[in-house]
Amino acid sequence: MDAACPCGSGSNYADCCQRYHTHQATASTAEQLMRSRYCAFVVGDNRYLRDSWHPDFRPQDPLISDDTPWLGLRILAAPAPQADAATVEFVAFYSQQGRVAQLHERSRFIRMDGRWYYTEGDQLPAIKLARNDRCCCGSGRKQKHCHAEC
Repeated sequence: MDAACPCGSGSNYADCCQRYHTHQATASTAEQLMRSRYCAFVVGDNRYLRDSWHPDFRPQDPLISDDTPWLGLRILAAPAPQADAATVEFVAFYSQQGRVAQLHERSRFIRMDGRWYYTEGDQLPAIKLARNDRCCCGSGRKQKHCHAEC
């Protein structure tokens, strides 16, 4: 697939998150795992989401139950890990009933046997974007000229 990777890295999907989804590589940082998990939601890879979720925290219910149109991902903070624990704060933008919504979360990750796993996250209030900020969808256009309701 030559399309840009949905994680926003600037690479194409085949050279970026697809290698994690197909288990050809493992994420070397919590931020890489966060980006690959977001991408798994976009492409509907429920198996990868389960595999990258720490077994002690993994839900029993299906993770992807609908066709949510994901618009973009912004990593707000990814501080250096403390030993084998890390956090990543992000905002994922998606469309809901014709309007742009967002999931703002501070996610927690642990490294076990050299591999990063998502554990859980804290939901945070939606961020406020200015009309002249770049759009949440990653188009490069100003928000007011693209998805003004982000």
